[in-house]
Amino acid sequence: MRTTTHTIWILMNNKENVLLIVMVCFAATIGGFLFGFDSGVINGTVDGLQTAFGSSSVGTGFNVSSMLIGCAIGAFTAGRLADKFGRRRILLFAAVFFIISAWGSGIADASIEFVIYRVLGGLAVGAASVMTPAYISEIAPARYRGTLSTLQQVAIIFGLFCAFVSNYFLADTAGGSTKLFWLGYETWRWMFWVELLPASLFLIALLFIPESPRYLMMVGKKESAVRVLSNLYGQETALIKRDEIEASLATDKHQPKLSDLIDKSKNKLRPIVWVGIGLATFQQLVGINVVFYYGAVLWQAAGFNESDALLINIISGLVSIIAVFITMYFIDKIGRKPFLLVGSVGMTVTLFTMVYAFVKAQTGASGNLELGDQGIVALVAANAYVFFFNLSWGPVMWVMLGEMFPNQIRGSGLAVSGFVQWIANFLITWSFPIMLTGVGLAGAYGFYAICALVSVVFVFMFLHETKGKELEDMQG
Repeated sequence: MRTTTHTIWILMNNKENVLLIVMVCFAATIGGFLFGFDSGVINGTVDGLQTAFGSSSVGTGFNVSSMLIGCAIGAFTAGRLADKFGRRRILLFAAVFFIISAWGSGIADASIEFVIYRVLGGLAVGAASVMTPAYISEIAPARYRGTLSTLQQVAIIFGLFCAFVSNYFLADTAGGSTKLFWLGYETWRWMFWVELLPASLFLIALLFIPESPRYLMMVGKKESAVRVLSNLYGQETALIKRDEIEASLATDKHQPKLSDLIDKSKNKLRPIVWVGIGLATFQQLVGINVVFYYGAVLWQAAGFNESDALLINIISGLVSIIAVFITMYFIDKIGRKPFLLVGSVGMTVTLFTMVYAFVKAQTGASGNLELGDQGIVALVAANAYVFFFNLSWGPVMWVMLGEMFPNQIRGSGLAVSGFVQWIANFLITWSFPIMLTGVGLAGAYGFYAICALVSVVFVFMFLHETKGKELEDMQG
């Protein structure tokens, strides 16, 4: 396999380097697609899980959010293990875990079994979430690193969209997510099994991409690093990049470790790490994954039937794709910080608009909200909110986390930031069914709106622009 891979690599090198870089990045972002698909597929299976496992609102919340425990562990350990074993190898392990999780989640007969397989999937999602942007950042040239890193979010959103379409098609064909479908299995099980196709493709694609040249330099494999850099940038540029990477590592040649995140002179966490933690936390506190994981539940609680709710998810997915493509085109022209500011302001306005619509709604005899004239207001505001998130915090946070840390602490910085991001994701996702019962949609979205408002201040005061900077010039 190694000889075949090397031959293909040389053949690809005969083409334009930019095309080669884009192809390598596309292969890596299949992990982002699976990140999105695995996150979105649960959206249409909630009714099936409740029926199959007889779970309460708290139990359902844990079944849905259990993957996020694995995500936190996967993100934390992947960043550290990638410094030891390499970025590509960790992505290969993630691909295997995606396959196991997709099969097991669909075949599970009890909550505990389901949770185990979802946690395994979470390990894969967590690893892919931090390693894909890190890998792309270490492969892509600075002048269009933002555009290529944004491919991660494009892939995530496309994965979500495909999950929504797949869920809708399967449920519509079978007559509901709890109905029996092919081979006598319930429809919600097939929703998980569809993921086996892209997961297998990811595993195969990873066999034909190189290791990160910056990782190779970090572990002393200079000849291998130069060979990869030459394939990507050409021989002359490769030697220049080798010298730049070597210089950035020269002042601190020890094996990267978690304690590098502490400023030894002050005995405090480095400021750049706090910024990474803030970015990771606020991305979740604005409540976006409630829409991703509970979109069908949310709209059914607002009075729509299951079929309409799943269709609304598809509309939201299309809006997301449009927003991310806008960001991908302009991020290396405008920069990262302006997008985050616009997104925070836009989410604040649209979230408060949703709160207003939910407050004005009436409670029907079934206990669900009846939005009436406010239905269109809530629907437009929700999709505008999704648009602003995917124009800004969705792609830009991953772009910045992949590039903002100096070479020596990139793995550790991503480990901590990714861990915090998934813990916040878990808490927000797990708490939503409880908040829905306790304070209703208006109370839950009021909390997310306040967090969006606070994020405006965070971006304005603490974030520094990284547009156009070489990774070797990043300061901690």
